[in-house]
Amino acid sequence: MTSDGADPPGPGSGEELPASNVLILPASVERELDQSDESLGVLGRPFDHRSPFFIGFSGALGVAMAYILARGIADISSVLIIIGLALFIAIGLDPILVFLVNRGVGRGLAVGVVTLGFVLLVAAFVLAAVGPLSHEIQTIVKNYPRYKSNIAHGKGWAGKLAVKLHLTSYLKGNKQLKIPFGGILGAGKVLLSLGVATISVIALTIYFLIALPGVKRLWLSLLPKSRRVRAALLTDEVFGRVGGFMLGNLLTSVISGVGTYVWLLVFGVPYALLLALVVGLFDLIPLVGSTIAGIIVSLVALTKGLPVAIATVAFYIVYRYLEDFLVNPRVMKHTVKVTPGLTIIATLIGGTLLGLIGALVAIPVAATIHLLLEEVAVPRQNQR
Repeated sequence: MTSDGADPPGPGSGEELPASNVLILPASVERELDQSDESLGVLGRPFDHRSPFFIGFSGALGVAMAYILARGIADISSVLIIIGLALFIAIGLDPILVFLVNRGVGRGLAVGVVTLGFVLLVAAFVLAAVGPLSHEIQTIVKNYPRYKSNIAHGKGWAGKLAVKLHLTSYLKGNKQLKIPFGGILGAGKVLLSLGVATISVIALTIYFLIALPGVKRLWLSLLPKSRRVRAALLTDEVFGRVGGFMLGNLLTSVISGVGTYVWLLVFGVPYALLLALVVGLFDLIPLVGSTIAGIIVSLVALTKGLPVAIATVAFYIVYRYLEDFLVNPRVMKHTVKVTPGLTIIATLIGGTLLGLIGALVAIPVAATIHLLLEEVAVPRQNQR
């Protein structure tokens, strides 16, 4: 309304505004306004991605993100190793679960059966070790004064070793052996960390055994739908090879343990059952496991005389040759489908990178890489 009560001139009043009061807008803006009354304007020109500033900033940001990611992975490397080891063990035991499930056993019950078998194996090892260890401890405690006197005066192999290490003065009572508190505390931390890691691996392994089908489905859901069928087949093949490696490794360990037990019984070496279990456990470690176990058994065989010890050393040399060149290659060729040369190379590389755990998982990892190269990389190269 104007001051005299008349309506202001507008589009419907029949009067037109003076030309000086008309706002002329660009045609593109008028089209935008026609399309939406709530438009805040049109987009400007995009940034020049080829400008030196944009390229430098993007590169610096990428380097920073890569550093943060690498640093984060390095900080949680121990946790990742525990998770990876638990997943590896779960995949290796999955064929046993599949065997039980195919015969009508629920997966949860099958996991319980496998876990019970593991607990019984550990209990058998402990029961076999308690008797010999308690006997040796009682013997040492009973004859400790005589042992201490002989060592303090340099008698016997232990006494000569004490002389070379300058420990006789401590044993004679002239000096007091001081153990720093930090050393005890450090040893306690190592034992605590080892215990926590062992419990974590066992707990995660049981979890992965139960949830492995769900983990597999989650992995496949992250892939494009067109590739899921082939990826599922490759995943099943990888799982089969890892499981084959685990079962093959267990088979060779059982053979080594039984052979050791029979050998020790024949020659009357003490603690035959305990030593056989130790050999079977160490034989799970590729390449070096059976050698370490053979040294331990040969040292115990010294209690029956030098000829028995030498014969035991010869037995393990022959067995190691048969295992490395006859048993292991045949088992791995049919289960993991990896050549003996690749097995040795993978074990050496894995042991160098991650120590004992690396040596244990090296062969399945090599089998997986070999499978991907054979089924994915090589066919793509042949298509070019």
